[in-house]
Amino acid sequence: MTSKDLSTIASVTLDVADTEAAQRFYSAAFGLGARLRLRAAEAPSTGFRGFTLSLVVAQPADVDALVGAALEAGATALKPASKSMWGYGGTVQAPDGNVWKIATSAKKNTGPATKHVDQFVVLLGVADVGASKRFYVEHGLAVGKSFGPMYVEFATAEESPVKLGLYRRRALAKDAGVSPEGTGPHGLAVTGTLGAFTDLDDYLWEAPVPAAA
Repeated sequence: MTSKDLSTIASVTLDVADTEAAQRFYSAAFGLGARLRLRAAEAPSTGFRGFTLSLVVAQPADVDALVGAALEAGATALKPASKSMWGYGGTVQAPDGNVWKIATSAKKNTGPATKHVDQFVVLLGVADVGASKRFYVEHGLAVGKSFGPMYVEFATAEESPVKLGLYRRRALAKDAGVSPEGTGPHGLAVTGTLGAFTDLDDYLWEAPVPAAA
């Protein structure tokens, strides 16, 4: 299977209580453009929403720059940026309650910070990674990396604006530095070439809206 045969994830939509405030925050903090969309929430959510959003960057300086921008714009630090055996990263919670992890596999800087995001990844916390992996394969996704019952990373087209992974919900919450408990809808919709459906853990997928003629 070549890259052009792989699925594409165009964007992620977050349901938020105040779209104008959220737009100001995300523009100031991350500047993700069309990859991140916002809409008014129809029902409230409390606690962990079951997923995290990850920004993968080139070097520690970019992690610090993006974390700093998020905190200055009103985010709360969950895990301060620090070194680990995997690289360097930190986690913040946006004012709308969504959890963002900014990380790099590099441990040293190679130049000044640019705040360029190499990859935007949505990690879905699921009850059964194996069952969810099978579900997504049946819906057209190809597995890129798989680490048993803990984690799956799907292969998407090289030009795909958003990447997708599955993580056990409790493990994902622990990695983010939050309690796994939460109530209400996920408040997340993923738009891509897979079409419209709801997965095993009630995550919503939407088909792209055709451009007006």
